[in-house]
Amino acid sequence: MDSKRTRHAAYQINDHVVGCPKVRRPVLGGDVGVRLAALILQIVKRKDGEVLDLVVQPDHVPLFASFPPPLAANQIEQCIKGATSRQLRQAFPELKSPLPSLGTRRYYGGTAGHVSLETMRRHIDERKGR
Repeated sequence: MDSKRTRHAAYQINDHVVGCPKVRRPVLGGDVGVRLAALILQIVKRKDGEVLDLVVQPDHVPLFASFPPPLAANQIEQCIKGATSRQLRQAFPELKSPLPSLGTRRYYGGTAGHVSLETMRRHIDERKGR
């Protein structure tokens, strides 16, 4: 992975962010998962980020992406949760009944720095069964 550049900085910051629905219910499968992946790709692009790996699981979403230095993992997660929750609940009314809100306030955020994409993919694949 090469360094990226903004007008004032050169950086290589890779964030591993994992979010999950309330009570970790498996509601993100099928069409909901496909729509969620598309929404996340749009948001990351709008924030000048680059998705390195994205796997939508029924009960959690690990995202491995690169963002410019001013964005922290909590800002990324808040932006993604806020925009996707509203749009998914409008597109899929069945999500409104089992959950009072789609997302939980909890998330995992980690900065991977110069970790290879293969290492992160292996880590995500190992976690799929949990």
